[in-house]
Amino acid sequence: MKIFYAVQATGNGHISRAMTLLPHLQKRGTVDVFLSGNNSHLTPQLPVRYRSRGISLYYNNAGGLNYPKIAFQRNPLDLFKEIKELPVNKYDLVINDFDFLTSAACRIQGVPSVHFGHQASFRYSETPRPLYKQWHGELLLKDYVHATHHIGLHFEKYHPAIFGAIIKEEIIQARPVNGNYVTVYLPALSDLALKRLLTPISGPLFEIFSRETKVVHREGHLLFRPIEQDAFNQSLIGCSGIICGAGFETPAEALHLGKKILAIPIKGQYEQYCNAAALNRLGITTLLPSQCLEINHITNWLQTAAAVQIDYSRSTQESLEYLWTIGTKKDESAISTTAWQAACAP
Repeated sequence: MKIFYAVQATGNGHISRAMTLLPHLQKRGTVDVFLSGNNSHLTPQLPVRYRSRGISLYYNNAGGLNYPKIAFQRNPLDLFKEIKELPVNKYDLVINDFDFLTSAACRIQGVPSVHFGHQASFRYSETPRPLYKQWHGELLLKDYVHATHHIGLHFEKYHPAIFGAIIKEEIIQARPVNGNYVTVYLPALSDLALKRLLTPISGPLFEIFSRETKVVHREGHLLFRPIEQDAFNQSLIGCSGIICGAGFETPAEALHLGKKILAIPIKGQYEQYCNAAALNRLGITTLLPSQCLEINHITNWLQTAAAVQIDYSRSTQESLEYLWTIGTKKDESAISTTAWQAACAP
């Protein structure tokens, strides 16, 4: 089987998930990765066959989407030419993790595809939303990628086509302990803002992963570290709790490890508002979109919050079994494009 795997390179979550899934996909065939976008900071350890500037998602200083920058980042004629020439019709299976170019190419060339990832879960109305929906946020989550099938990943199984989070093997194999420190990962806040928030709070050590810090240093009960994946994994495994944004991968890893979480959605990021609503349903402490993080939020969380644990160790296996059921015949290890199209016909 020849597999075309399109990976959005906005942020690090998509690439991290692709690196976890790759060995499982390679058991079924040859995988060629299309990396689309140009604002990820994680080095992709993937078999990248095709690379494109794509259409990256950019954010403004307030954390919201920068729609003018998104709209005018590419020449429309060049973009259309690239879409037409993307060779999706040469593959038996097209998997798309939130890439617009692959979605458009499949529609133009009449090739079925599977939208696989966190954003795919928002195609289903059962997935939690905040009290007040944003029409433009819904438009992006639901219509940025079109596909024959949508296999979502989320904190809970809200729909038969939604599965738990894909967790890195290092986290799956870890033996968590509750040390006397709290991990802090809030890259939207400056070090100065974090100092003002955390310095007055007595009690645990705060281990802060900062986009501004280049060298590990300590200031009282605040330990600042540069953002580095292995160090962050170890910090998360050993902490008593984590203060982080309301993204998907980090809260999911903390849930798997059974860590208590304080999740703060970044203002203007509708997807994080949705994630916060889902976390709140689980009993996780979250802030409302209208709230700013304050000292009393942290002290109350330290004193009263309880940990929630969800086992995601089978999510990779379960989601891929569903994918193979959709994309292959049960009695064959590979399938022709024609048969795949027939199997996926709505």
